[in-house]
Amino acid sequence: MDHTLYLFLLLIALCSVSECVQRQYHFINVRKNWTEAQRFCRENYTDLATVDNMNDMNELKKSVESVQAIWIGLKRTSVDKWQWSSGEPALYLNWRSGQPDGRDECAFMRNGEWHDVSCSNSLTFICSSSNRLVFVNQMKTWRDAQSYCRQNHIDLVSVRNQNENKQVQKFINDSHISNDVWIGLFRDSWQWSDQSDSSFRDWAPGEPSNDRGVENCTMIYSNAQGQWNDVSCNNQFPFVCHEDKLILIKETLTWPEALRYCRQNYTDLVSVHSVEMQRRVMNVVKRASTEAVWLGLHNYCQMNMWLWLSGEIVCYQNWAPGNGTTPENCSLTKRKGAVQSGGDQRWISLPETHKLNFICSRSEE
Repeated sequence: MDHTLYLFLLLIALCSVSECVQRQYHFINVRKNWTEAQRFCRENYTDLATVDNMNDMNELKKSVESVQAIWIGLKRTSVDKWQWSSGEPALYLNWRSGQPDGRDECAFMRNGEWHDVSCSNSLTFICSSSNRLVFVNQMKTWRDAQSYCRQNHIDLVSVRNQNENKQVQKFINDSHISNDVWIGLFRDSWQWSDQSDSSFRDWAPGEPSNDRGVENCTMIYSNAQGQWNDVSCNNQFPFVCHEDKLILIKETLTWPEALRYCRQNYTDLVSVHSVEMQRRVMNVVKRASTEAVWLGLHNYCQMNMWLWLSGEIVCYQNWAPGNGTTPENCSLTKRKGAVQSGGDQRWISLPETHKLNFICSRSEE
């Protein structure tokens, strides 16, 4: 077999790589109010714990001793904002006239237009999967629909621009869907301490209740479910800090210089193998001072193939249009991969001589 073809097939076989945990949790068995706990975590780790999904919750619970209540880093703000289940901000909105009416907190699509309604309503829904949409003809609340999509596909569908709105409506028409469908748009006034865009919530039934209008911070019950409750920030509980494995470096260096910096000071430039890792990268790059940020992504000219520094082929794809899919002119300059720090935060191909911020990864201890 041709050596080049053999290498290509070997790399394809490596597409199902295991994803390292990108956030490490530390249980602090000292009773503090929420603000004191936040200060302690920021001084000693990264921040009070952020939770992106049930895998994170399971990791967090592994770190916790048997205590009744524990602070995490979710706090109520004074601003309700619309966002996508994927964690992206809602920059494009396509409300029907008179919507949203200010009362409800989840969105469905009807005839290409959006309506707000109570998240506790039961509707069918559309999930996003790898390069396709999936209609689920089951009646579920918005949160249950979100959980279903995340367990079986990727997430509830995001509709980030007019073109995507047309694509979703065409999918509805082509699939002969006659009923209203949940999309991944919701709003709440809760914000993570580290300013993460994580949309994951795991409230206990009936929560958040904001009893007496003073319950602005979040604790979890250290039980089998580990669900969340809103309570007054003045309560004193033990707490969980997290330590990020991704570190944004705001120096502006070429790709080879950034690679050298990460390997000398941390482990490597970051590799992004999944939607979940991309979400974590998106939370980091929004603080960048350059329009794009270097990743550990490089073009292997001999085969016109993009590879991660960790050795894997690029299986999960997040390229901006016109990037990463057409042959690169390697005779002019070596090409490397970066992620946009604004907009949709897609990957782009750039000459390695550009000077950008970059993301280093820290290995597991």
